[in-house]
Amino acid sequence: MRNGLILGFFDGVHIAHQAVISSAVNYAENPVLITFKDSPAKFFHKKCEYIYPRRKSVEKIKSLGVKEVIEFDFEQIAGMRAEDYLEYLVKVFRPVSISTGFNHTFGKNKGGNPELLEACSKKYGYKYFCVEPQTFEGSVVSSTLIKNYLKEGKIETANTLLGSRFSLEGEVVHGAEIGRTIGFPTANLNYPSEIVRMPYGVYAGLAEGRHAVINWGMKPTVHNTKEPVAEVHIINYEGNLYGKTLEVEILKKIRDERKFNSLEELKAQINKDTEECLKL
Repeated sequence: MRNGLILGFFDGVHIAHQAVISSAVNYAENPVLITFKDSPAKFFHKKCEYIYPRRKSVEKIKSLGVKEVIEFDFEQIAGMRAEDYLEYLVKVFRPVSISTGFNHTFGKNKGGNPELLEACSKKYGYKYFCVEPQTFEGSVVSSTLIKNYLKEGKIETANTLLGSRFSLEGEVVHGAEIGRTIGFPTANLNYPSEIVRMPYGVYAGLAEGRHAVINWGMKPTVHNTKEPVAEVHIINYEGNLYGKTLEVEILKKIRDERKFNSLEELKAQINKDTEECLKL
């Protein structure tokens, strides 16, 4: 089997990641992506926040033509010398090609890099693909860049660079059900703890195949929450979602979250938000 190895963490599987994956898919019969169960940053006790849950990133990777995704435990290989790690990969997978991004590093003290992979290609008998940086408005496309756009509420730009939609996923939990009393029932989600956080505000999205208005924040008008919550109003949806896992794709930030003087004012604004959402 002609294995093409793809190396990297691939959080979000954005357009630059997709270019790396394509180099292997277009060359090798059996593209295999080698990654980690968790971000290597965790090993170094750094704060980790993801664009997608790992399960979703793996699904997206496979949708691009990768036959197998292998997730190593970073802690078990963190101390390996770079060439020892490379030799291990070659021995186990016998690759005809190896693909990475231009800034990929591996091995103890980040001793492995594109230069080493190129230098060892003849010795180990593989073709090396080093994918050049992809840029957007003068910036190199990266998971960090996309996270910054998400933190700024620039959802449309983030989605462009992802090549798919940013989303939130979680179990629907019970809330105060005030939305139901003003004609806008909501499904409440606890924002996943390891997913990058958008700024508080009202967003247009999609859920259950329908347009949805999402309020993410502290619900200042009703004063009944100590922790932020994502309230999802699925337009013209009838059904019970309690206890079910709901995925909400985020399309655009409509406005900032703000306090209204009454529930009637809030209702009027939600009507406007709904109209804005339906335009997308």
